[in-house]
Amino acid sequence: MKLAIVYTSITGNTEELAEVLSGCFREQGMKTDCYPLENFSLSSISDYDSLVIGTYTWGDGDVPDELLHLQQELLRCPQLVTGIFGTGDRFYPKFCGAVDELQEIFLDAVPLKIELSPQSIDMSHIENFVGQVLGT
Repeated sequence: MKLAIVYTSITGNTEELAEVLSGCFREQGMKTDCYPLENFSLSSISDYDSLVIGTYTWGDGDVPDELLHLQQELLRCPQLVTGIFGTGDRFYPKFCGAVDELQEIFLDAVPLKIELSPQSIDMSHIENFVGQVLGT
C-alpha cells in the first residue's frame, strides 16, 4: 500500500506535523511520500492507495484557497482520502475549522487536530490517528 501526505502550511506548524506523521507511517511499514501542496502533481493521484491531507485554518475556520483545487479533484475519488489533519490555535472560535470542513466532504476520513506545533504530549493522538488511518 502506498500513501501520500499532501499538506499546505503557512507558519510551518502543519509542515512539521506532516513530517512527524510521515515518519510514523513509515515506522508502520507504509511506503509514504510527503509533499507540500505546490509540489504535488494531480496526475500522480492514481499512484496512491490512500491520501492524507494536511491544512491550516484560514479566516473564520475556512479551508485555504490553495487547497480548493485538490479538494475538487478528490471529489471524483473520495474513498482515497483516509485522513485529514490540521494545526490551529484554540484562541480562535473555530479551532482547526478547515479540518471540520474537509471532513464534512470526506466523511470516512479520520481527523486529527493539533494546537500550534506538535509536541510530545500530542504523540498518543498522532499514533492513534496513524493506527486509524491504517485500520489497525
